[in-house]
This record gives sequence, structure tokens and C-alpha cells, in this order.
Amino acid sequence: MNMVVRPKKNLGQHFLRDQNIARKIVDSLGGSIPDVLEIGPGMGVLTRFLVQRPGLNVHLVEIDNESVEYLKLHFPELENRIYSEDFLKWNPACLPELFNIIGNFPYNISSQIFFRILELRNRVPQVVGMIQKEVAERISSKPGNKTYGILSVLLQAWYDIDYLFTVPEQVFVPPPKVKSAVLRLRRNDVKALPCNEKLFFEIVKIAFNQRRKMLRNSLGNRSQNLPEKFATQRPEQLSVDDFIELTGCIEKP
Repeated sequence: MNMVVRPKKNLGQHFLRDQNIARKIVDSLGGSIPDVLEIGPGMGVLTRFLVQRPGLNVHLVEIDNESVEYLKLHFPELENRIYSEDFLKWNPACLPELFNIIGNFPYNISSQIFFRILELRNRVPQVVGMIQKEVAERISSKPGNKTYGILSVLLQAWYDIDYLFTVPEQVFVPPPKVKSAVLRLRRNDVKALPCNEKLFFEIVKIAFNQRRKMLRNSLGNRSQNLPEKFATQRPEQLSVDDFIELTGCIEKP
């Protein structure tokens, strides 16, 4: 039982070693959904507290084979619910229709994890994730801030977002070069946007990819139906509702 997993730089692994912070992260997960998927459990610092919660069915998805062996050894009761997969490419068809997500997300792919969660948004009512502080600030940012961007708009369209707390570098092995933060996302009541959702994603990405430009310039040939009130604005000035309105105008023939 003395097996130790070596953190792998190429997987962006930084193992949390502070039990109090681990407990605090797990305690941040609320709601009544009985199933939770932990992304990248590593050596199970969160898993240890998750399995102690009565009535919770814990599922683990882990890309690192060494971690998978460690988890099977230390959490034998989860053996059939440990998936040796890359979350970004994995189809969670084996999970119940609804499941929450928790994890200390690998920093090098944290944005990609959130884009994948957006694809699964109708199955994932709640997410509690630790990511680098800068990304957490960006995701929870409001219009008008320099940090407000693509993920801010897309995630806030379907989730209410709380920046819970900041985590210092020294509680990890190895310590990352940046501070970390824990976010909680809770699915809002929006079943579908009142516009073409595929076009909405497209417009948000195009606008922020040239964020210094006014929208009439960054949107190019899509700007023919652009309302005058948006024409001279830059993307960080627009709220989620503004982007929905903008998409509706652009999709008109």
C-alpha cells in the first residue's frame, strides 16, 4: 500500500497535499444529484472525502495509468467506476443521465475541460473545480472587465458561477508557479437560448479573437445586420443577453 504516484509535468499534475483544503473543496459540492464524476483524481485526495459522503455514487476518470493503479489499490470499492480515459475524448454514456463534476483540473487543459462541460451542459447540473486563479477570475468575470472573455460568456449563458476561494502555491506537490482558485458552477434555468446556439458560440469566439476591434470590424461579413448600438462596442462590453440579441440580429436573412 506504499505505492506513490509521481506527478507528471506533461499531464499538468500538481497534487494537492492539504487535507483541509481538500475537505473544503468537497464540502462545496451541494445539490441532491447522487452521482459525481471526479476528473483527474491522481492520488485520491478529494476521492477520500467524496467516498465518505452518504448516498453519493463516486465515479473517477483518470488518464494517467499509474494513478489508475493507485486508485484501484486504495479505493477497491470504486473499481468498476474508475475509467482509464481522457475526459476530453471520453463519452460518459456509462454514467447516469445527470451527474455533477468535481476535480483539481490539470491546469494545461482546464479551459478545454470547461468547453467539454459546455457540450455536456444538459447532463451536468453542478461543477466544483480547482483551476489556476487567472482562469477562475476570467470565467467568473463580468462585462466591462479586461479578463471577461469567451469562457465567461459561454459558461455564464448556462451556469451561475461563484468564485469560492483562493489556494496558495505551497499546498501542492510540486508547487505550481501560479495561485489557484476554486469555482462552483450551478446550472441555471435556461433550457435553450432564444437564438441559434451554434451561431452564438461562433459569434462570441469571433468577437473575442479580435477583442481590441469594434464589433463592426471584427465580425466582418457577418456585420450587415449589426444593430447600431453594438457597432462601435468591443466584445468585453457586451453581456450574455447582448450576445444573444446580437446573434438573433445576425441570423436574420
